[in-house]
Amino acid sequence: MWLTDGMSSGPLTTLPARVEPETERVPETGEPAMAHIVKTEPGESAASKVLEARIYGTPLEALCGHVWIPSRDPKQLPLCEACKDIYDTYRAFNDGLNERPNE
Repeated sequence: MWLTDGMSSGPLTTLPARVEPETERVPETGEPAMAHIVKTEPGESAASKVLEARIYGTPLEALCGHVWIPSRDPKQLPLCEACKDIYDTYRAFNDGLNERPNE
């Protein structure tokens, strides 16, 4: 038997679920996962530097200063705006740089 205070409540209304876009997050920081542009020395290949970092688990530094160990396909992630802005600034002062860095 249920006891009540004599007041009946009307039908319960539920609020619609708030749907937020699914954003992959970095577990350590909670920041959204992004593709970064790797800092390289003249003549150094960014692709080979990333491959080596994946194999050996060594951290890389991005143009924006973010340090990480690559583990995801960067083509599946949005490009870091800070890295893009820095790269665009380099392009403005250096002839011969592509619209986007080489893979």
